[in-house]
Amino acid sequence: MICVRECPDWCIEIESHTIEVTEPGARRPRSVAVLDRFTIDWGLCMYCGICVDVCPFDALAWVPQHHYPGVVPQDLRHGIERLEEFDVSDS
Repeated sequence: MICVRECPDWCIEIESHTIEVTEPGARRPRSVAVLDRFTIDWGLCMYCGICVDVCPFDALAWVPQHHYPGVVPQDLRHGIERLEEFDVSDS
């Protein structure tokens, strides 16, 4: 959630839920956040890169050649399924 909090445009939306995980040998279960939805609205994004810089998991990356086809503004909202289509290993 750091990317959401640090984004100056509030163009990232994340929905998640928490589950309890008990590992073998642990005294008590720990809470783990599970991602339900991740969406970026490229119509609001100013491409500052703050979200990429603050992500502690390296889950976000810039792709130099990115194409945003769309006829209406709703087409600029990309969920995790659409974002996974872009391969950062090609860059």
